[in-house]
Amino acid sequence: MFLSALIFGLLGSFHCVGMCGPIAFMMPIDRVNKTKGFFQILSYHLGRLLTYSLIGLLFGFLGKGFFLFGFQQQISIIAGILMIAFIVFPRLFKKITFSAKLTSIIGKLKNALGKELKKKGNDTFFTIGFLNGFLPCGLVYMALFGALATTNAFSGSLYMFLFGLGTIPLMTSVVYLGNFTKGAFRKKLQKAIPVLVVCIGLLFIIRGLGLGIPYVSPAPVLDLVASGKICH
Repeated sequence: MFLSALIFGLLGSFHCVGMCGPIAFMMPIDRVNKTKGFFQILSYHLGRLLTYSLIGLLFGFLGKGFFLFGFQQQISIIAGILMIAFIVFPRLFKKITFSAKLTSIIGKLKNALGKELKKKGNDTFFTIGFLNGFLPCGLVYMALFGALATTNAFSGSLYMFLFGLGTIPLMTSVVYLGNFTKGAFRKKLQKAIPVLVVCIGLLFIIRGLGLGIPYVSPAPVLDLVASGKICH
């Protein structure tokens, strides 16, 4: 499951280029001192990874609650269905509107991000990455479904960390080369993203069914406990 997070981030980063690429390209990176520029970009990515990990920690904690109450299998299935529904029925999700309070928070977040992009302090790049991680993103929402389907806070945090890690190669390339993924190649990759999301959604559904397949669809905990009692 954690491998899916890394692959999800790697291929999904082609979507990130369109959403967050302009932010990455606008950062005041030192283009003369390559070493300094490298650490500035690294700081930016660490900021994003921290945000993703913290959000994953929260969703993993929620997932642990479902696990303790015996709902983990159902949550995994629901997460998978939502991932697939997001791709098959995108218009339904576009109709979802944020509350006035949340919209205000997002607006303040964007303003803070805009101010940071004008600075050149040592902590600027980390802050940009940290704020960037909180911006609304459909791909991040899909990854959070995966974090919710984990069994504890650490696993949820690790899932989102690996997702963020997968986005680093392409997002780093954007900083140096700009939006180079144009033309037919990008279109093919954009078409592959929905297929990837559906595949991961199916994986979560299979995992939730508890078919007894090691690592892929382990048997429900209650069944394992019952089997243990019978053996004794």
